[in-house]
Amino acid sequence: MPWRGRLWSHLISDVSYAELHAFAELLGVPRRGFDRDHYDLPAERFAVAVWLGATVVPSREIVRRLHAAGLRRPKHRAARASGEAVQLPGQVGAGPVRPAGVRLG
Repeated sequence: MPWRGRLWSHLISDVSYAELHAFAELLGVPRRGFDRDHYDLPAERFAVAVWLGATVVPSREIVRRLHAAGLRRPKHRAARASGEAVQLPGQVGAGPVRPAGVRLG
């Protein structure tokens, strides 16, 4: 997903947040890249993530897997209603051809 002049993906785990944080640390992704249930992964770390075992999946699959694992943390409705929420990279559908992120597990 393009955002602020860079390309991004979402990095999730369908196992646990501990696995996700450990994998992100291995990739050198700072903790500030974590947003509720995923990391925002810059394009320059994408190939290494896949090489280390992450799987490329479409955006709808990311949400499905997070829900199935009980790890989905949506934005709070109050924040959305008040306008506090900021749209982050990858939240707009990419279409079926472009991968939206990678997952672990």
